[in-house]
Amino acid sequence: MDAISSSFHSPFPRLNQATPFGVTFPTITNIRLERAQYQTQFTTHSPTTTTTTIVLTRATPSPPPPSTEPTNGNREGSLPPPLEEAARTVRQPYKVASPFSLHVTICNALDDLISNFVDRHPLRSSVNPKDVMAGNYAPVGELPPTKCTVEGPLPSCLEGSYIRNGPNPQFIPRVAFHPFDGDGMLHAVQISDGHVMFYSRFIRTYKFTKEEEAGMAIYPNFFAVEGAARFARGVVFAVRVLTGQINPMNGMGQANTSLAFLNNKIMALEVLDLPYAMQLTSDGDIETVGRWDFGGKLNPSMTVHPKVDPVTCEVFAFRYGPIPPFINYFRIGVNGKKQPDVPIFSFRQPSFVHDLAITERYCSHPTLFSKGVKMYAIFSDTQIIMKLLAIFSGLGAPLKYDVGKVARVPGFNFVHSVNAWDEKGGEEVVLVGANVVPVEYLLEMRRDLLHCYVEMVRINVREGKLVGRKPQMERRLEFGVINPKFLGRKNRYAFMAQGDSKGKFSGIVKLDFDQASGNDWVVVARSFGERCFAGEPFFVGKEEDGDEDDGYVLTYTHDEGSGESRFLVMDAKSPTLDIVASVKLPQRVPYGFHGLFVSAKDLRKQKNWK
Repeated sequence: MDAISSSFHSPFPRLNQATPFGVTFPTITNIRLERAQYQTQFTTHSPTTTTTTIVLTRATPSPPPPSTEPTNGNREGSLPPPLEEAARTVRQPYKVASPFSLHVTICNALDDLISNFVDRHPLRSSVNPKDVMAGNYAPVGELPPTKCTVEGPLPSCLEGSYIRNGPNPQFIPRVAFHPFDGDGMLHAVQISDGHVMFYSRFIRTYKFTKEEEAGMAIYPNFFAVEGAARFARGVVFAVRVLTGQINPMNGMGQANTSLAFLNNKIMALEVLDLPYAMQLTSDGDIETVGRWDFGGKLNPSMTVHPKVDPVTCEVFAFRYGPIPPFINYFRIGVNGKKQPDVPIFSFRQPSFVHDLAITERYCSHPTLFSKGVKMYAIFSDTQIIMKLLAIFSGLGAPLKYDVGKVARVPGFNFVHSVNAWDEKGGEEVVLVGANVVPVEYLLEMRRDLLHCYVEMVRINVREGKLVGRKPQMERRLEFGVINPKFLGRKNRYAFMAQGDSKGKFSGIVKLDFDQASGNDWVVVARSFGERCFAGEPFFVGKEEDGDEDDGYVLTYTHDEGSGESRFLVMDAKSPTLDIVASVKLPQRVPYGFHGLFVSAKDLRKQKNWK
C-alpha cells in the first residue's frame, strides 16, 4: 500500500462461409437457453442447416474435460440451476457488416484460424467459458422495462432506481474468456409509488457497437488470452485499425464494472476506458449517451471507484497506467470541471490499483488543493504489477503477480476500501479495507481459493510508518459499503457480502468497528438459504439527520434451486437485517460487480443534461 501520499509526492464465429483460403468453419450466430435433465445448454441456430451446440453450464456426474489447473469453485457435481423456461436470445442472428470488404473478410478468416489452430487447448478452468460462464454466471438477453411483483411495503426513501453493473458478453466466446472482458450490462429496478419496473440493458460502448456491426467478437480479450494467441490476435487487431475498421481513439473498454452519479450524471465505469454517460428515459428505460471526457480534460481512463465528498459534493478520482507517472490523482469540482492531474511519484513501478480512500482532512480543504498543504489520499500498492512489454507486444499476460515485490504494508493487498478517517488531530489515518489472500489468484478469479477478510490499518502520517493492524479473519468478506454521509469520516458500521467456501456470497453481514479490538466485528449476519446467493450490498439512509445505520440495505439474490432472482430490501438497523420488501424479478440476474442507488430527486436533476 502506498500508505499516504502527502502533498502527493508520495464469439461467435461468422456464418458458414468459406474463407479466402478455402477453409469452412462451424457457425454460431445466436443462442437459446435450454434445460435438460442433467445439463443446461446454449443451443446455436443458423440460417443454414448446420447446428452446433456448446455446453456452457455443465454439472453432470461425467468426468470434466482435461484442464491444466484445479477445477474452479463454481463447478460442482450437483445439478445446475434451472434457468428461464423461455429464455431470450443473447444475440440476434448474424448480420453482415456493410460494406463487407476484402480486408474485413481476411481479418475474420485470420481470427477463425487463430481460434482453431493457435489458441491454447485445453483451456485453463479459470478462462474456460464452460467454467467461467457456468450457472448464474451465464449471460442473459436484454429486457425492456417490465412490471414486477412486490411483496411487502417499499420504503418511501427508495423512490428512484437501483442499478447494478456487470459483465455480460454480447457473443459467447470462442476462446479463452475472463469475466473482466464481458460487455457491460445494467440490471435495474425503477421504484415509483410502491410499484417496480425491472430492465436489463447493454451499455452500448464503441466496442459493443463495432462487434454488433461485425456480428462477432473482434476485440482481443485483454485479461484472458496470452502467449502466441494473444500476439496473433494483437496483429489482426492492428490490421483492423490500420484498415479503418476500428478507431481505438473512440474507446476500447466495456464499461462493465461500476456506476457513479457524478455531477448529476449517471456514469458507467471501467478501468480501460473513459466513463460512459447513461440517460434514464421518461418511460423508465435507460440509454447510452456516450463517452464522457469532462470537456476534453480526461484521457484515457478513470478509476471505477471515484469518491464523492458528502459535504462539498466534489469528486476525487485517479487514473493509472504503465507509463510514468503511474498514478495521476485529480479532483472534479461541483461545476463538473476536472482539475489538473497531480502525479503520484511514490509508485516506483506500474501496479494494479483498483480503488482509493480519502479522509476528511483532505476533503474539507478543497481550496488548498494546489497550495502545497499536506493533504491525504490512500492508494493500494499491490503485488500485482503491469507488464509493459506484454501490454504493447501482446506476449504474455498484461498483469502479473510479483512474488518479489513487498507491499508497503506487508501482506496487505486491498482491492476495495471500506472507509478511512483521520485521528489524533490528523496525525494518524485509519484505513479499513478488504485484504485479498492469496493475491496471486485474484486476476484468475479463483473464487474457491481466494480469501478476503477485513483489516483495519493505522498509519502515523507524521512519522510515515505503520503503527497498528487489526485483521478480522474469521469470515470471507468483500464488497463493503457504508452510509455515504460518513465517507472519509470516522464511522461505526459497514455492510459487506459474506462468501462461502466456493467463493459465492451466501449472505450479508453488518460490522461494528467499535468492536475491532475483538476477533469478530460482525454483529448481524443474514443468510439467504441453501443455494441462494447475493451480490454487493448497497446502503440507503432513511433521512438526512438519522442515525448512521438508520436505513436499508439493498441487493440482488439468485436462488440456484428455483432459478428465481429477487431484489431485496433489508432493515439495516434491525437485529437480524429483516427483509421488509422482496421483488420477484421477471428475468435472471447474473452475478456481477458494483451497483448504485439514485434517488428520484437526483434523477430529476439529470433529466435534460445532454
